[in-house]
Amino acid sequence: MENIQDLSREELLKLIEVYGKNWLAHDGCWFLAAEQKYGMDTAMDLDAKSWERFAVAEARRIMKAFDIVPDGGLKALERAFQYRLYAAINRQEIDWVDENTMIFRMLECRVQKTRRQKNLPDFPCKQVGIVEFSQFAKTVDLRIKTRCIACPPDEVEDYFCAWQFTIER
Repeated sequence: MENIQDLSREELLKLIEVYGKNWLAHDGCWFLAAEQKYGMDTAMDLDAKSWERFAVAEARRIMKAFDIVPDGGLKALERAFQYRLYAAINRQEIDWVDENTMIFRMLECRVQKTRRQKNLPDFPCKQVGIVEFSQFAKTVDLRIKTRCIACPPDEVEDYFCAWQFTIER
């Protein structure tokens, strides 16, 4: 039996990807079970409440593990985004408008990509995304304001969702 400590760098990177996919699959299974039992509206409400808590926990753990100081501004948020579970399985980019404004784009979203491959409409994740991204950003720095640029059910073009983060000095 192999110990996780003995895995090579390549094997550890592969394991991170597997963990990310498994986490996302669990999130999807949970949502489908809630939707089947309670309907879409209630499932979306429950999902938002779950992400409200998870985003805070994820940000805190990332900050602690990678020595990201609280109230570190947008640079701290940019760094924290690199360590989210999403980063292991989705392609994302960050553009700086100026020192007080940062744009985050999800260029490849595993959830939406899979739905499109199955000829399903995009999952309307905007309501949940607003909660998730706002909570994550506020955990990194309470001064950060989050605005959704576009997220399904909005029309999106060359990305799956986009978010603007601003901070006043």
